[in-house]
Amino acid sequence: MVEAELLSTLQSVSAIATAIGVCIAATYYIMNLRMTQRTLKINMTNNLLQYFSSEEGQRRWIELMNMKWSSYDEFERKYGSDNNPDNFAKRSSYFMNLNAVGHFLKAGIIDRETVYNVSTVNASWVWLKFKGFFEEHKRRYVGKDNYVGLEYLADEMMRMKLERDPEYKFPLLFTEYIPDK
Repeated sequence: MVEAELLSTLQSVSAIATAIGVCIAATYYIMNLRMTQRTLKINMTNNLLQYFSSEEGQRRWIELMNMKWSSYDEFERKYGSDNNPDNFAKRSSYFMNLNAVGHFLKAGIIDRETVYNVSTVNASWVWLKFKGFFEEHKRRYVGKDNYVGLEYLADEMMRMKLERDPEYKFPLLFTEYIPDK
């Protein structure tokens, strides 16, 4: 009988030790997961800063914003990959990066406050300026599911801007100097 009680006690202690071990492992896993997410967010933020805030990133952005065209066909003649591969590469790279940031934002990998603090309304300006191009390019070549991350990003940044500054008006000319009246 003493042996049965001892065996029962040992089994109970063993079960408690196993439960404690599982709790410790789960806690470690959760802490490790949070640290990984935090590290990923820091890396993403650094990458955003390097890409968009760098001299080269600003140069790309202003080149995009200074482009002028009156129709999709004119756009393709002036800036398309057949006639202007350098512009195509710069433009596509910039659009793909914005698109990726939008997907990361939507998935919760990076938060909107961080993105806004790094890029403010640049994505919104790009979307507004190129909206007609995106629509026609989707219709002709790439389908409806392209640029959805960029559009999401632009909408979120526009929403944040207007939450912070309800009187803000997105300019029609974007980068051209407009004297104050």
